[in-house]
Amino acid sequence: MYNRDPIVLSRDCEAVLVPRADKIIIPKGTEVIVAQDLGGSYTVYIHGNLARVAGKDADALGLELTEAPQVLAGTSDEEIERLAWEQMKTCYDPEIPINIVDLGLVYECSISSLADGQKQADIKMTLTAPGCGMGEVLVQDVKEKVEAIHNIEIANVELVFDPPWNYSMMSDAAKIQTGMY
Repeated sequence: MYNRDPIVLSRDCEAVLVPRADKIIIPKGTEVIVAQDLGGSYTVYIHGNLARVAGKDADALGLELTEAPQVLAGTSDEEIERLAWEQMKTCYDPEIPINIVDLGLVYECSISSLADGQKQADIKMTLTAPGCGMGEVLVQDVKEKVEAIHNIEIANVELVFDPPWNYSMMSDAAKIQTGMY
């Protein structure tokens, strides 16, 4: 969605400023313009700044929440891992309209069983730049979206910087989209 019409917030709404990730509250009645609507989170223009609004606050923008995939009992670890990768493809850097998987930021995702039969996802990811202020926001987004999968009780998301990210880690589609192919 790239509707450039202003949206008036229907209630107070939490957000984080981009790129520093300072937490703010956007008051009810404030006009914002959605700059990016990808993966269930929203980057909005507010008073000359960019802010990221989490998907859980879609209603404040007059939008609908996106539902996480449900997993049936007996689903294999491989299928749950595939769903975890699909969920991570719904995570976007607020400044780059390409998902973090295609950007090459996710290095590893493995699924293991817990004693109670639930699953744990262990994920290693990086950032395009080590000093990115949005790093913890992206880590939390991955954690929440993977834990939204029915059988996954815990998603451990580790931020790593070895190997350092570079554009060659991007998918071909991401390279074409950014003009780096």
